[in-house]
Amino acid sequence: MISLNDAYHILAATIPLYVAMILAYISVKWLKLFNPDQCSGINKFVAKFSIPLLSFQVISKSNPYKMNLKLIYADVLQKVIVLVGAAIITKVRSNGHLNWIITGFSLSTLPNTLILGIPLLKSMYGDEADVLLAQIIALQSLIWYNLLLFLFELSNARDAHMIQLSAATGMYFKWDSEARQEAQGIDKREETNSRTLRRTKIMLLLLTVGKKLLMNPNSYATIAGLAWASISFRCNIKLPKVVENSISILSDGGLGMAMFSLGLFMASQANIVACGKRLALLAMVLKFIVGPVMVVPSIVFGLKGVPFKIAVIQAALPQGIVPFVFANEYNVHPDILSTGITVGLLVALPIALVYYLLLGL
Repeated sequence: MISLNDAYHILAATIPLYVAMILAYISVKWLKLFNPDQCSGINKFVAKFSIPLLSFQVISKSNPYKMNLKLIYADVLQKVIVLVGAAIITKVRSNGHLNWIITGFSLSTLPNTLILGIPLLKSMYGDEADVLLAQIIALQSLIWYNLLLFLFELSNARDAHMIQLSAATGMYFKWDSEARQEAQGIDKREETNSRTLRRTKIMLLLLTVGKKLLMNPNSYATIAGLAWASISFRCNIKLPKVVENSISILSDGGLGMAMFSLGLFMASQANIVACGKRLALLAMVLKFIVGPVMVVPSIVFGLKGVPFKIAVIQAALPQGIVPFVFANEYNVHPDILSTGITVGLLVALPIALVYYLLLGL
């Protein structure tokens, strides 16, 4: 059972985050202190400065030479299981539409580890949680967010192709039979160049994704954090104090600013449940029930003790904000992911405590 002292430390670590979120919500919804342009500016500051610097600070303090490979393998297997499962279910239920695969993958496997996970799990399991979560954050930033961005671009390209194909098909049936025969001849000639065209499309897609990644400050922060951690722990050196203080002055407020930004977003919505009750229930099932499928690969790779508990509970955290930012940009079910964030944050603490108690038995 959880002791009163444990409960106090958990609440002391997480309640201040919710205070920042609630203050932001009140300041916009009731007090009207910020207009949409100002909210957008705050959100941009969080995305471009607070979160990347917070990522750098967390990752740079984690020893890359003592990575928990079992945790990393379990995290990768969890993502693969969910991605394959989402593809199969979507194929049966929604004709395999990529947008639903992306949404299911985002909700089930990309939790809010950086903002909520570190203070919550550190209060539960101590400094070991800091080290293990830094490894998961690095994987998210380097691999999974980039994969997600690729899937969004692929979906965008496929939708554009279907629109062009539909328009061409509509024109085709307006032609007479002679024109159709001529078109068939053109089609045969075009088939010989189809492989080249496909390669060109793939290259354009990769270039587009590459440009997006180059504009993502969090990618730079993650790579820089890993690079410095490798140098720091290999050579036993630290950042100059002036550099460390320059980074920490912004990153130390990163958690509070991120939660404040989420509160602003919640206040900007007409309803907290933006996608309707049915899809909101689906989002919660994917997040808090399917997400902890992490228990299966953790057992497969032999994770035990505190690392096992941390792996499972972090998988049950609310939806991360980065997938929502992508979904909003590409207009791929942003209402469902926003509900995953807002409702998820409201029930995150009791859900985490339930898993904490179950894993402690």
